[in-house]
Amino acid sequence: MKKWWISWLLVTLALGGYYGYTLFQAENKQSLLIGEASHGHFQIELACTACHTDAFGGQESIQEACVGCHAQELEDAHDSHPKKKFTDPRNADLLELLDARYCVSCHTEHQKEQTHPMGVTLPTDYCFHCHQDIGEDRESHQNLAFDSCASAGCHNYHDNRALYEDFLLENHEGAWVKELSRITAPNAAAKLAPQHIPDKQPEFVQQVAQHPDIHAEWSASSHADAGVSCGGCHSNAGTETWIEQPAIEQCQTCHVNEAKSYQAGKHGMRLAQSMPAISPSESLMPFKEQSLSLHQGCNSCHSAHSTDTQFAAAQACLGCHNDEHSLAFESSPHGKLLNRAIAGEIPPEQAVTCATCHMPREQQTLMGQNVVQVNHNQNDNLRPNEKMIRPVCLQCHNLGFSIDALADPDLISNNFSGQPATHIPSIDWAKRREQE
Repeated sequence: MKKWWISWLLVTLALGGYYGYTLFQAENKQSLLIGEASHGHFQIELACTACHTDAFGGQESIQEACVGCHAQELEDAHDSHPKKKFTDPRNADLLELLDARYCVSCHTEHQKEQTHPMGVTLPTDYCFHCHQDIGEDRESHQNLAFDSCASAGCHNYHDNRALYEDFLLENHEGAWVKELSRITAPNAAAKLAPQHIPDKQPEFVQQVAQHPDIHAEWSASSHADAGVSCGGCHSNAGTETWIEQPAIEQCQTCHVNEAKSYQAGKHGMRLAQSMPAISPSESLMPFKEQSLSLHQGCNSCHSAHSTDTQFAAAQACLGCHNDEHSLAFESSPHGKLLNRAIAGEIPPEQAVTCATCHMPREQQTLMGQNVVQVNHNQNDNLRPNEKMIRPVCLQCHNLGFSIDALADPDLISNNFSGQPATHIPSIDWAKRREQE
């Protein structure tokens, strides 16, 4: 018996020492994970304190972490299921079915085997628990499948603005593609960056002399037009120290909001946690072999000296992404518009690129100025599909086509080459109710 106790003690000490070292000293904490993280958080699964801010804070602590990252997104979406709805005493009975005051009630991490699209870890009939009497209130909803609420074109838990009846009725008319679609050009950087350019920029004349080809490339760029010299990027503000490879810290000297939204998205979210940048080889999506070792940063898409935004908007994406949707871009109607714009056949503002849809231009008020800015957080327009209708699809298409197209997975896969094979009747129902 004594030998068993000694063996148990030694094993306990060994395990305690191993996990103690892993927790406090080791760089790789993979063995501490209780399960694989979801597609939305796997990039930062080893930055435990990003979500677990307090070891003994419980559910409230994790909720604060969720809101800390996603509060702005919920505010922009005019969250249709905010926490205050469920702290209202009149809805207290609903909490017995699902405590929707907390994000983790629907989005529980480290349970990949039961994680559905949009990171939901509940069974797909979760809407039914609170809305099971909807068929009594709406004749059109009678006999609908209990798990069909969240289908594209019907309901989205957090953002239903593009699917409200008044919006459906206001925007259902018109041709499926607008006669002339013009996508507003961004101007935020041109308006705001000059206010952030350091007064003192080391010239580094020796570097200019050593790299005349780079200097010539820079001379034709928007940086040169804005008065940003070599020292504006290759040094910290006010120092004479040469930085060989400027990082996001130098970029955000001028591009403050672009860097902020970039670090909220899949490409840059590791940087926000002071982690090494992610490379395609660490991602869960299919990527081209030659790009697997490339670490993501501003220069992954934007050429360091030419600042070619046209390359960043499409070619940079296609240089890495190897999924069916991306591979179909160049032969799709969207890709053909881009090729026509490059050839000079149509104005540049009529071109459609990857960034047009996944990093759309947004009207904002920044530093007291009305500007158009590119949203570098592609998470805002990936899932769920309904989030793209208002800021993206309606720039060029009517509402009916947009809803039907986003409900057709095959059409999404082939990058919208053709017409939707399915029809979502939400607009028809809204028109019928208005007539009645």
